[in-house]
Amino acid sequence: MKKIANISTKAILLLGGLVLGLTGCSEDDDSGNNSEAVITSQSLKMDLSQFEKEDAGVFMQAFYWDVEPIGDWYNVVGEKVEDWADSGINRIWLPSPSKGASGSFSMGYDPMDYFDVGEFSQRGEDNVETRFGSRQELEDLIQKSHANDIEVIADVVMGHNSGGGLQYNPYRDAEVFSLFNEENGNASGKFNRNFEHFHPNAIVDSDEEALFFAETDLSHAVPYVQEWLWGRDDSVGEFYKSLGFDGWRFDYVKSFAPKWVKAWNDKIGGFSVGENFDGNQQVLKDWVDASGSPAFDFACFYRLDETLDRAQDLTPLGEADNMLRKLDPNMAVTFVANHDTEKDENPDNRISYGNKLLAYSYILTHDGYPTIFYLDYEAFKGQLKTLIQIYNTLAVGDVEIIEANKDEYIMKRSGSGDNPGLILYMNISKQTKQRVVKTNWAGKTLVDYTDNSRATPTADAEGNATIQAPPGSYSIWSITKE
Repeated sequence: MKKIANISTKAILLLGGLVLGLTGCSEDDDSGNNSEAVITSQSLKMDLSQFEKEDAGVFMQAFYWDVEPIGDWYNVVGEKVEDWADSGINRIWLPSPSKGASGSFSMGYDPMDYFDVGEFSQRGEDNVETRFGSRQELEDLIQKSHANDIEVIADVVMGHNSGGGLQYNPYRDAEVFSLFNEENGNASGKFNRNFEHFHPNAIVDSDEEALFFAETDLSHAVPYVQEWLWGRDDSVGEFYKSLGFDGWRFDYVKSFAPKWVKAWNDKIGGFSVGENFDGNQQVLKDWVDASGSPAFDFACFYRLDETLDRAQDLTPLGEADNMLRKLDPNMAVTFVANHDTEKDENPDNRISYGNKLLAYSYILTHDGYPTIFYLDYEAFKGQLKTLIQIYNTLAVGDVEIIEANKDEYIMKRSGSGDNPGLILYMNISKQTKQRVVKTNWAGKTLVDYTDNSRATPTADAEGNATIQAPPGSYSIWSITKE
């Protein structure tokens, strides 16, 4: 298992290399004056708090795979909440709270007893806590989050179950682990299940075709299952809400129809986002249209992975309609990493650490609702705090792509009212790049609000200004204070 100390050490080493890259200079720069230049640029910056958006806020995935220490994770997260709130986080996503078949080792994705969130002994085991802690610790964390104006989102795993007792299933003519009762993985005694509640059954053979555990795939077409998941006043959804949860992250939605997400949300309410693990933007758009729920923008994730890591060519970032956020930004939850991508050994399914901040500079300046991954925040806290502040203030107005080529991507947000907006300059080449761009800021002096560039260009009477970005890095420009 991964240890927090080991992960943190690796992250710190990686961060050190990134910091060196982010402070890179052009050939005629005097690097000895860099600290003085940063201080000077700080004195030029506007107070961004005056521009904070009414809907300001960023999503935090508050866990990673195999979190440790076992049994204490809710307390660990509780110690982070005030800092996250100060940074501009408005929602945190916790793993599935219910007891899993793996007991204290479970990350929640093998749900067994939906009504056991760390208070029952299951199958003769002495330990009652989940991997993350006790019910009381969960409720304390939620209360502390609410006190800091942070909503808490529960992971809802309603496609498949694990850990039941073995019984004969006549629809499969085989024995299946589909018996869930007080003696078989369901000590709460609520939502007992048997083979009639899985696929196939007397009503339907299957729900969707992308089944994770086909033998114990819950059948949402069965009225009993619907009632216990969301329909009853004491359903799973209502139970989660009674704990204080404010919304839902639906796990692996390819295994059940989007209408079941809509049914849950219509009855339970709250914010929601679906995990439709698909890089095709139209598949994502069809799902959000059918479910009425936002979805994680896997198309955006894979475009960033492709451009930054695999092809090392930023040109596709300028193409139209190749992400959910380009088709429907209000329904796109963007991200750079999650618990699945970070443990995937396939480099095509994760963005490398060396390019993480470039990817975050993209999602934290564009439209969509951006997500920060717990380990990334721990590794790159200073830079991410700056980017989150920029997202919550200057990242407003229409998105206009100024340039997208192999090495460069330049995008402008038009601003709104007194808010001047911003210009993002990404540069993946090995040397400083600069370019004359048309801004909305005629006669204004500009400054890089990330401090990655020390330049302070002035736009001419027509708004043209020469901006730059360091090698393998980014800069985010706006006007100086009056």
